[in-house]
Amino acid sequence: MIPRDVEPRLLRGFVAVAEELHFTRAAARLYVAQQALSRDVRRLETALGAGLFVRTTRAVELTADGERLLPLARRVLAAHEELAAAFACAGPRPLLVDLNTDGPSTARTVLERARELAPDCELMARFESGLTYAAAEVAAGRLDVSFGYADGLDPALRARLAHRPVRYEPLAVLLPEGHPLAARAAVELDALAGEAVYAGAGNPRTLEWTGLARELLEARGIALAPPAPVAMGKDEFRRVMAKTRHPVLVTVDFVDLPGSVKRPLVDPVPLSPLSMVWRRGFGHPGLDALHRAAAALGAERGWLDVPPSSWRPAALTGGPGGG
Repeated sequence: MIPRDVEPRLLRGFVAVAEELHFTRAAARLYVAQQALSRDVRRLETALGAGLFVRTTRAVELTADGERLLPLARRVLAAHEELAAAFACAGPRPLLVDLNTDGPSTARTVLERARELAPDCELMARFESGLTYAAAEVAAGRLDVSFGYADGLDPALRARLAHRPVRYEPLAVLLPEGHPLAARAAVELDALAGEAVYAGAGNPRTLEWTGLARELLEARGIALAPPAPVAMGKDEFRRVMAKTRHPVLVTVDFVDLPGSVKRPLVDPVPLSPLSMVWRRGFGHPGLDALHRAAAALGAERGWLDVPPSSWRPAALTGGPGGG
């Protein structure tokens, strides 16, 4: 007989192993000891009267029963999260929202509007500096929401997440004072030919951003600047960039820094697709408020309009980046 009181913890452990196909990685993801996770999986197998995994010294694979259970377990856990989220704002559970940076940004604007729409919810800002890192934290349950170029994530990670487009962000270039292009009101992309532009190369947290920059720049003979020390916070970033004096690829909302000038890029206007990212099946009143805020702001400000003579990455255009 199928038990009616299977603990969510057992199902959560099963899903983690099924997605990682590795007990050690699954245990690290859940912050439990590997022995405890193995014990929970055996308890679930005993309760269901079915083997869920084939274990060898080299690999872990799902059995047919495991394959059958996986979508059911995900639905049960999603319903469990929805039940808990229904009371989240009445208790201590805040929604953890990564804004990537502590400066001005589209994500911050969305968060501030969501706080207005749901004043009884606690939406806590975090600043993880890079969607590649933050998305893994979201998938593991250590963050709830982040923002960035979702199509630039590893497909296996993206498959565990849901996302909605929020804005096509125009890009700009941050130039050291005295740079020959700093006197221009806007900088044509081709004018950067021969330059080495910094776009986070070597930073494992920002692989999606570096990938977008490579697609945009290298086809135009614009090199990516070599890795620089990873700087946390605008003061450290300004100090490191002042030493390298490379132009920096940024969004038009990027904070102004002493010793630098920011100029929009044109001909074409490059657009970075910003999405809101959360765990599949996750529910929370604060997440609902973020959705309403993103929709309202997008409609008010034309955030998802695509201007003429613009560039977007190939993942959105179905071919070489273009309008």
